[in-house]
Amino acid sequence: MKKLPPYGPTVSRIVAALFGGYLFTYAFTAALARVLPMNKVDALVTASLVSFAVYSLAILWAFACRSARRAWAGLSLAVPLAAIGFWPQWMEIPG
Repeated sequence: MKKLPPYGPTVSRIVAALFGGYLFTYAFTAALARVLPMNKVDALVTASLVSFAVYSLAILWAFACRSARRAWAGLSLAVPLAAIGFWPQWMEIPG
């Protein structure tokens, strides 16, 4: 009976590339739009244009790493970027 090859690391890299890369790009775009020294509309357009390259690089990063764990570790940088980009919205008091 043949043993099936393990697909776990490959599936993990695919999920890291697609969903982790998207989350990283979303957080990066929000942070970049917040810190660029332009008016809000120009900063948003500039950050959105840069996001296409960032998403492509995040996908390449997920498959270029030696292990799936390193790919996820690199994409975990989205957490501090999200804190920079979304901090004002998190601190708003609804009411």
